[in-house]
Amino acid sequence: MYYNKVEICGVNTSKLKVLTDSEKKALLERVKKGDTEARNELIYGNLRLVLSIIQRFTGRKENLDDLFQVGCIGLVKAVDNFNTDLDVKFSTYAVPMIIGEIRRYLRDNNAIRISRSVRDLAYRALSAREELVHANEREPTVDEIAAKIGEKKEAVLRAMEAIVEPISLYEPVYSENGDSLYVMDQLSDSNSSDEIWLENIVLREAMKKLTERERKIINMRYYQNKTQMEIADEIGISQAQVSRLEKGALEHMKKQI
Repeated sequence: MYYNKVEICGVNTSKLKVLTDSEKKALLERVKKGDTEARNELIYGNLRLVLSIIQRFTGRKENLDDLFQVGCIGLVKAVDNFNTDLDVKFSTYAVPMIIGEIRRYLRDNNAIRISRSVRDLAYRALSAREELVHANEREPTVDEIAAKIGEKKEAVLRAMEAIVEPISLYEPVYSENGDSLYVMDQLSDSNSSDEIWLENIVLREAMKKLTERERKIINMRYYQNKTQMEIADEIGISQAQVSRLEKGALEHMKKQI
């Protein structure tokens, strides 16, 4: 539990104030009139709300301080945009704002780059999902989410899948008596045969006989899937020279094999 952490972003979490509903309502009325002191008090009085929300993202192994700061941005937006004329609790309005801000941060900092249009569609789908869950008190179907935002089911599915963060092959999925089973242990590799294993050994031995530049070109060309033009730009020679060196290296390796 993050509540056990005494300090986060310079804030002593053990001393965070908790406001009552009546105190929040009074402060919101003052904020509406432009009272900056009330605004600051309301923000500080809801930091525990941010703290509780970021616990939902513990499995992503993100920096706690970063998530807290991003969540606070969502809280500030909620304070500045809350409509006191509506019969809605502040926390009911603030929670989706904070979660949305954190998800936007995680989406934009994903290791895999996703197009802006796909990310925006995924964000709209997530927002629609939260609204449907709140309204119907159950998990909505993809068809319902797609209908709500006026998009095709297939497009929504692709967008949602695109923002799922990849997990490490060394992520433990089961542990017993100190022994762990990892994701990679559950994957089979049809390409991993004795013949291929021996072939890789032969190739590595043949590459050892190449010059350093030849090894670099073969590695970039066949293991990194780079074009001859890309290699030429990277090592500072012409594409024709790369072509000649590659051809010579391959001929040399054939003789070794």
